[in-house]
Amino acid sequence: MRLELISFKLCPFVQRSVITLLHKNAPFDITYIELAEPPAWFLEISPFGKVPALRVDDDTVLFESAIINEFIDDVTPDSLSPEDPLLRARNRGWIQFGEQCIVDQYQLTTAKDEETWDEVLERAHRNLAKVEAILGDGPYFNGAELSLVDAAYAPLFMRYALLREHADLMPAEDFPRLRAWSDALLALPEVHKSVVDDFPELFADYLREHGDYAASILAPATSA
Repeated sequence: MRLELISFKLCPFVQRSVITLLHKNAPFDITYIELAEPPAWFLEISPFGKVPALRVDDDTVLFESAIINEFIDDVTPDSLSPEDPLLRARNRGWIQFGEQCIVDQYQLTTAKDEETWDEVLERAHRNLAKVEAILGDGPYFNGAELSLVDAAYAPLFMRYALLREHADLMPAEDFPRLRAWSDALLALPEVHKSVVDDFPELFADYLREHGDYAASILAPATSA
């Protein structure tokens, strides 16, 4: 089975799938595109015009990171999904909630003014607190075993960690379990290797280009 992941270098949703592929030792190719000017062939295969898209054996295309990750998990050994149907459903729900946390983060890093920054930061913290409240003792979401939920949240944690030098947006005193979970995930080689080598610089450049008010606070944290 040939797997080709269509990617944008800064996309956290693509990173979710890269982490899963790397953890499962699944051979894959990756093709990078520019979302600002997507090629025509990509728009033909991606219904939403978003990454990631996973081309399977050159003729079938899957989209949406959560669905791609479930497929990868289904066709490779050592499942990252709980056997218990109730726990598996709970995992799916928190994976979906993680999408909102990523949206919060994106809107925060692209805030154009202080009012927007304050509003989004309050919402981001409110949503992070919901995840903090349901976490166990770790080190991962389900305890000792890594799962698809961990792959879903690792990109969020990587970006908060990059921003921490000048703005700790997920402080340990407020989110101790989230920070412990983050530390455990960011220590994994599959998470470390899930982005391009110059990701911190690319992320900083993106903030400076799109962040306006947010960039004045956050960009120095990711400067080379």
